[in-house]
Amino acid sequence: MDRAVYPSDIPREHFEGVRAMLEAARRKTRPRKHDLYDVFCAVLYFLHTGATWRAMPPDFPPWRTVHEYFTQWTMQRENGQSLLESVLEKSGREIELARLRTLIQRY
Repeated sequence: MDRAVYPSDIPREHFEGVRAMLEAARRKTRPRKHDLYDVFCAVLYFLHTGATWRAMPPDFPPWRTVHEYFTQWTMQRENGQSLLESVLEKSGREIELARLRTLIQRY
């Protein structure tokens, strides 16, 4: 399904540089229902806009799905940094990284 392009989206070629990191966070139990690129762009939208999960635009994967990925990706790892922090650093998404760290500090 085609979806609208949002200012928070990452170009597909930049996403391919971090795809393997995100793929490694999930046990392979069944095929994905949603494109990982769209899920990641939805997380970027959430961080960039500060919108609530339920206010996620309908052309992204369901908000509950995006939230579940966000939860997995923000679990703290042995090095004290979450996978999402590492991915945002690698992809140069400083605004979203700062907002993520603010969210993490609150909880």
